[in-house]
Amino acid sequence: MEYISAKTILSAYNSSGEWFGCNYNMNIYKGCSHGCIYCDSRSECYHIENFDKVRGKKNAIEILNRELRSKRKKGIVGTGAMSDPYNPFEEKYKLTREALGLLDRYNFGVAIATKSHLITRDIDLLKRIKRHSPVLVKITVTSADDGLCKILEPNVAVTSKRFEGINKLSANGIFTGILLMPVLPFIEDSNENVLEIVRLAKENGAKFIYPAFGVTLRQNQRLYFFKKLDEYFKDASQKYIKEYGFSYECRSKRAAQLWQLFKEACNKANLLYKMEDIITIYKNEYEEKQISFF
Repeated sequence: MEYISAKTILSAYNSSGEWFGCNYNMNIYKGCSHGCIYCDSRSECYHIENFDKVRGKKNAIEILNRELRSKRKKGIVGTGAMSDPYNPFEEKYKLTREALGLLDRYNFGVAIATKSHLITRDIDLLKRIKRHSPVLVKITVTSADDGLCKILEPNVAVTSKRFEGINKLSANGIFTGILLMPVLPFIEDSNENVLEIVRLAKENGAKFIYPAFGVTLRQNQRLYFFKKLDEYFKDASQKYIKEYGFSYECRSKRAAQLWQLFKEACNKANLLYKMEDIITIYKNEYEEKQISFF
């Protein structure tokens, strides 16, 4: 694996915690090899050259250790926003695992977003962190069908494998749920797909599903997305151009209908879906445990 220089690993403290309660953001890898055809991180605005090539950040663990030790404010460290922390290199190099060890040492919580089943390797560390701080895991699922998943997200664990991971994490007491995003218009925005994901989530012990019924497209990402779409779905890019032009936000025209269907299914399955509720419950779960302990 190639290494690149880095001055910092953690972002500055964010008191709002609007995105799943995160106060810091952490990226110890740059780029992602999952090959998801819709990935926004491929956009030019992020200035990531050769996005599909994973690179580690040189001395990432030493830098993170120094930063965590110096932080006056504890909080939730989010990871997985720009690069999946469980890319294939992680199995060998264990940078994410070492980072989790540091979060445990310095009493920080963690919120992880991933598409990889490899996260189950670190259940022991997640359980250790949970003793002193909130822990949240978000597994991205966009299609209930493994075949479609393999087209849209070709180099990562298929949907069924991700649900196995959700099941294992949940069985070990880790607050785990689903990022249902993006839901691609004309391809994934069917009642059947959404309802099947809700069913599988409930069946495998997920606590929540957070959705976005559409996709964002900009700059070179749009060109890449259209090229890949047309390889597998005839005239798909023309449907997007006709419907959305070159808009950034491509919201499914069925979004309102899907949202109502989704809400009813989640309520019936006792699954959370509002951001404020997800944050409150997973943090309260930790706080109630602490009160009980003392």
